[in-house]
Amino acid sequence: MRAVIAEDSVLLRVGLVKVLEAVGYEVAAAVGDAEQLLTAVEQHAPQVVVADVRMPPGYTDEGVRAALMIRRQWPETAVLLLSQYVEERYAADLLSGNTSGVGYLLKERVANVDDFVDALQRVAEGGTALDPEVVAQLLLRRHRDPLERLTPRERHVLALMAEGRSNTAIAETLVVSDSAVAKHINSIFTKLDLPPADAMHRRVLAVLRFLEVGQ
Repeated sequence: MRAVIAEDSVLLRVGLVKVLEAVGYEVAAAVGDAEQLLTAVEQHAPQVVVADVRMPPGYTDEGVRAALMIRRQWPETAVLLLSQYVEERYAADLLSGNTSGVGYLLKERVANVDDFVDALQRVAEGGTALDPEVVAQLLLRRHRDPLERLTPRERHVLALMAEGRSNTAIAETLVVSDSAVAKHINSIFTKLDLPPADAMHRRVLAVLRFLEVGQ
C-alpha cells in the first residue's frame, strides 16, 4: 500500500518512514509542508496520507486544511492526522463530513508503535481511528458554551461589538490600537468556529451568539 507522509520535524518524519516501511507500506514521498503534501498526493495517488496538523509556514492549520482538500479532491485517499495537542476545531472540521478512512491521533500515540500501526491500518482500510482524548474533548465541546473559550478581554470586545461599535470606537474605548482590536476579533471568530467569509457576516454571527447566551 502506497503512503505519503507530511511532517515538518525531520526526526519524526524519518521515524514515520521507517515504521511504515517496516510493516510493508511503500512510502512514495515524505515532505515537510502542506504545499508539498498536495503536490505529492497529486503525483503519487497514495492510498493513505499521514500528516501533521500544524506545518510551515504559519504552524497553525496548514496540515488539516490540506487534509480537507485531499478529502474533497481525492475522497478515496485515507487521511491520518497527527497533532501535539487536541485541536478541537480541526478535529471537528475533519469529522464533519464522511468519516470513512479518517484518523486523528495525538503525537504521543506514535511512541507506541503497535498502537500507531493498528490505527493506521484501520484508517487505510476505510475505518476510523480517533485518540480517546480527542473523542473526550469533542464530546465536551458539544455541551460547552462557546463563549467560555474567550478571554475576558475578548468577551469585552464582543460586548462592545454587540453595542454596534466599530473597530475604531472599540479601540478608543479600550485605549488600544486598531490592529489590537482586529487581532482580538479574529481570535473571537476562530474560537466561535466562524469560518473565513464575509467579515461583516462573521461579525453579525458572533454578536448573535453573544446575545443568545443572554449576556
